[in-house]
Amino acid sequence: MKIEPIKGRILVKPIKANEKTSKGIYIPDTSKKKMNEGKIVALAEDSTEEVAVGDHVVFKEFSGTELKFEGEKYILLNEEDLLVKYIELDEIPE
Repeated sequence: MKIEPIKGRILVKPIKANEKTSKGIYIPDTSKKKMNEGKIVALAEDSTEEVAVGDHVVFKEFSGTELKFEGEKYILLNEEDLLVKYIELDEIPE
């Protein structure tokens, strides 16, 4: 079984928050900020062409619907909830 979004929806696997700071201090669960970044794992056929499966994106903080499937956590978003797509560059632009 697999998940296939419909009606322009986008399925994102959220990226986990850091367990500790850069100085090595562990962050308790109560202080961790909810991450609003993830990797796109599936797109509806009628969704935007600006993103593709595998893209690393940032979405609105309190958007989407959280769901669990086969023990994994996902977020189902509308196109309007996406804010940024990371793009890898071969060179630093001038």
